Amino acid sequence: MTLTLLHTSEVHCATFDTLRTRIAPDATLTHVVRPDWLARAQDGIDAALMAEMTQAVQGAAGPVLCTCTTLGSVAAALGATRIDAPMMQAAARIAAKAGGAIVMAYCLDSTLAPSCALLDAALEAEGYAARVHTLNLCQFWPLFEAGEVAAFHAVVAAAIRENLPSVPDAACAVLAQASMAGAAPLLDGLAIPMLASPEMALRAMLDIAT
Repeated sequence: MTLTLLHTSEVHCATFDTLRTRIAPDATLTHVVRPDWLARAQDGIDAALMAEMTQAVQGAAGPVLCTCTTLGSVAAALGATRIDAPMMQAAARIAAKAGGAIVMAYCLDSTLAPSCALLDAALEAEGYAARVHTLNLCQFWPLFEAGEVAAFHAVVAAAIRENLPSVPDAACAVLAQASMAGAAPLLDGLAIPMLASPEMALRAMLDIAT
């Protein structure tokens, strides 16, 4: 099976290639990397960007996964799967079962609205009105942009550990962007689930493709 992945950062290629080796060795991943799309989307998605995304999604071989949270809702409207959808659905189920709140950490302002909208929709589907506590970690994004990925993950994890006690009724926490996923292993041992999107998304794509 062939899956096409739309990225706005080269770093996601290695993440998904590693996941493919572990959970889907027979799959073929086609990576399309367009960092300019994220930069252009900061001022809104204009007709030119929409046309390029439409061509990428509709001309792709196999199911398409968009790994950029900022562009996710637009990509989904074009027929792609957005990377954070399975994660948000899982978070909503966990919160509904536990009767608690959800902590959503994010590192880029343009992801906040689409992430909140997706999580709200997932909660509505579960019939549960959870409190969503957003944790703004945008001050760390320049580290990711500079390629200091390990340092980025370390400070994101530290900030989450520091802030979680302020939400004592939290049922789970989510890392809103795929770029943050490397912080999850640094948060082992938390009393609540820490959800990251890449593996959940790839498994969901495999279900679509089979």
